[in-house]
Amino acid sequence: MSTVIIGAGIIGTSTAYYLSQTSKNAIHLVEASSQLFASASGYAAGFLARDWFSPYLSGLGELSFDLHKQLAEEHNGHVRWGYSQSTGTSLAETVGKNGADWLMEGVSRSTAAATNPHSSGNRPAWLSRGPDLDLMSDGSTTAQCDPLLLCRFLMESCQSRGVRLHQPAKAISITRSPSGTLSNITILNTFTQEQTTLPCTRLVLAAGAWTPEVHRTLFPKSKTRIPITSLAGHSLILRSPHWPPPALDSTDPANAGRHGCHAVFTTDAEADYSPEIFSRMPDGCIYLAGLNSSTYPLPKIANERVIDPQSIAVLRKTAHKLLGDDFEVVREGVCWRPVARKGVPIIADLGDRGEEGVIVCAGHGPWGISNSLGSGYCVAKMVEGEDVERYVGRLGL
Repeated sequence: MSTVIIGAGIIGTSTAYYLSQTSKNAIHLVEASSQLFASASGYAAGFLARDWFSPYLSGLGELSFDLHKQLAEEHNGHVRWGYSQSTGTSLAETVGKNGADWLMEGVSRSTAAATNPHSSGNRPAWLSRGPDLDLMSDGSTTAQCDPLLLCRFLMESCQSRGVRLHQPAKAISITRSPSGTLSNITILNTFTQEQTTLPCTRLVLAAGAWTPEVHRTLFPKSKTRIPITSLAGHSLILRSPHWPPPALDSTDPANAGRHGCHAVFTTDAEADYSPEIFSRMPDGCIYLAGLNSSTYPLPKIANERVIDPQSIAVLRKTAHKLLGDDFEVVREGVCWRPVARKGVPIIADLGDRGEEGVIVCAGHGPWGISNSLGSGYCVAKMVEGEDVERYVGRLGL
């Protein structure tokens, strides 16, 4: 028995993490990019929510949020990847779109939460003066992390348990036994051009926005289509003298109820988009994003990304409005989030479509980091034949 996971981003790595906790069988991660976590896994915001989801996603959202909290408590995530409770607030007018369409239509994910217009949130010191903030979450059901640091922790843990990483490599073909079950997969090292055949009895497709292409490559005669498209999002990581990371020990009773991080959702009428800005721990940086495009082209490989200067200029202008003039740009970025047609991720066993042994886990949209651990946990259980219907039963193709 051997499991091969295509895609070593946060979904694939979370799957390997939970599977390697219990399985004694071989586990392989195959990653096409020469840079690990080169797309959304390393360049997303890292905002976590427990109850901002539709009924289709509510079970997975709750499970994943609780797993994030548990993982941080067990492995000092507060320090290692900046896990922290976070207030969620809305600045100025409420954006009036609900449901899954918000992402494509340029409005804010804050529409998923219930804003209390009569409650003024705790205004962060780094935010310029302006209208009051409407509190959406006090931090009991929202949190933050640095996704790149979390991914690195997951990968290190996987490799310490014997999970093998093949990088840069791409899957080029599969082999089935005479009975039709999966038996092997052939991968190509794109640096050396060397081909390797790995035993493969379970195959997990978790390549983010590249998942449909991987499926077409491995199953060229399949009538199944993976309805996932890409959505590009540019971002800035900033440093402000008004946001030193609070050195708070969450286990200290004196700090009960204090939430160092903030998530602020707002609108930029001039630029016609909905900025999202997050103060992070542990390094004291501020993450600004929200400028999305469904037409910005998906690169062949994640590390071949090209940043659009015009989009960065828009974000810089927004930063001046929200932070004032005394900030430093630490990093410019762009990533591609996989968006499923139904607006919720696809977590499905393709056995009933004639592709026995194949599981798809992709299409998480803006909630890939938040729902990563729950998705990985569920897929690991699916690989082992366990029932996770209550979490992912409504997330099929």
